[in-house]
Amino acid sequence: MAEPHDPRTIQLVMALRKAGITDKAVLGAIERTPRDLFVAPGFLDQAWENRPLPIDCGQTISQPYVVALMTQALKVDDRCKVLEIGTGSGYQAAILARLARRVYTIERYRTLLKAAEARFETLRLTNIVTRIGDGSKGWPEQAPFDRIMVTAAAPERPEALLEQLKDGGLCVAPVQNGPVQTLMRYERRGDEIAETALGDVRFVPLVPGPARAL
Repeated sequence: MAEPHDPRTIQLVMALRKAGITDKAVLGAIERTPRDLFVAPGFLDQAWENRPLPIDCGQTISQPYVVALMTQALKVDDRCKVLEIGTGSGYQAAILARLARRVYTIERYRTLLKAAEARFETLRLTNIVTRIGDGSKGWPEQAPFDRIMVTAAAPERPEALLEQLKDGGLCVAPVQNGPVQTLMRYERRGDEIAETALGDVRFVPLVPGPARAL
């Protein structure tokens, strides 16, 4: 498992800076989170490269640049209560946990969530609360949230999630926009939702419905 001073980790952080990631807290969280812990054994040699990689259940661990971009756009601080949709490997949740007060993360695949929980324990991240379920419905019992991050592409604006956002809160989510996916940032302003497009991305789809036993 790579340490923060590992040359490969430092090289990744430098690449993110060169790509336009400027938030020092986000870069620091990435530097302290060993990506090799979250990738499949067959891809360990690529763990520090700035590219997405496959994980179990047909899912992916996102490109570090996309992780950094979404985290920076979410403007997380240590007062924030954050909801993440799509735990996956747990890498994004681990980054958020180093910045937020508490992270609530939902995954529909049991095997992915169990593996992610083991990684959180290894890293002693005790401010992450996990749940198996339908991420498209959010976590109403814990709402409202200061921040919401969606790590799978919604077919349209995720209204059910935006309803769980505090006034002044932010949501970052990839949304299908015709043949492409657009990374969107939503800000709740009273009863209104302001939208900002952050660029084109590529994510696995956000699949509604019951959790899977895989």
